[in-house]
Amino acid sequence: MIQATNLTKSFGDILAISGIDLKIEDGQVFGLIGTNGAGKSTFLRMAAGILRPDRGTISIDKRPVFENPEVKKEFFYISDDVAFFANTTPVDMAVFFGKIYESFDMGRFNDLMDKFGLEKKRKINTFSKGMKKQLSVILGLCAKTRYLYCDETFDGLDPVMRQAVKSLFAGDMENRDFTPIIASHNLRELEDICDTVGLLHKGGIILSKNIEDARADVHKVQCVFRDDESRNRTFEELKVIASENRGKLYVLTIRGSEDDIERTLRAESPIFMEMLPLSLEEIFISETGVEGYDIKKIIC
Repeated sequence: MIQATNLTKSFGDILAISGIDLKIEDGQVFGLIGTNGAGKSTFLRMAAGILRPDRGTISIDKRPVFENPEVKKEFFYISDDVAFFANTTPVDMAVFFGKIYESFDMGRFNDLMDKFGLEKKRKINTFSKGMKKQLSVILGLCAKTRYLYCDETFDGLDPVMRQAVKSLFAGDMENRDFTPIIASHNLRELEDICDTVGLLHKGGIILSKNIEDARADVHKVQCVFRDDESRNRTFEELKVIASENRGKLYVLTIRGSEDDIERTLRAESPIFMEMLPLSLEEIFISETGVEGYDIKKIIC
């Protein structure tokens, strides 16, 4: 488990990370969401032991990361600004990482390079941004570390490649002890892959929520009420946190259990009623609204 306690980092007068307390459990995909400048990269660089915290700690299984070579063998870090040694080829980088990570799988490296259509002996400096991102993911997976830190890794990948990378992550999680931590500014990009999402804003964690737990507590329903009295009773009995209507059709976001919501609505014998799936963005709107944040101004 990765744990940050009162994690704080400043650069001169700029407070990049402010007193973060966060736990990232093993065996899940953790999404770290935030706009540019929210502190995502700074957090990952401290998690990777590149930066020393000004205050607080970040550890893996209660072992501090900074200046701890043994702990650093347990993760692979993919930077937002992917960089490789000058004039190297993918094979050169695979050999390099094979010397750092004892379990580096050269056979899988060759297989994935072929499947992604990347030339193993071509100079990396001739690769496009997307190709470099693909290569970095391949190297990270073949290192076979417990954790993979991905800083805007899906940025620059086309939709087909994004799905391919997500499938690889899912496969590794089934077959070994593997936990990806993915930082992104795009909430929708991580909707179909993350188990837990943390929202980072102005250097602090607004909330960290298991998506399934969040979905169990917030529901969306569209319905047409028989009359105004029926609608008013429903609003009084249920915790309606968002409401939109187009004529007689109401779309309600309601906090509570699905069974209780359905029971209350059906008791009013609505003309029409249908439960709708909630997007990750809608879940965060419902959660952050309670704390006084407007997520639409935080997440693009």
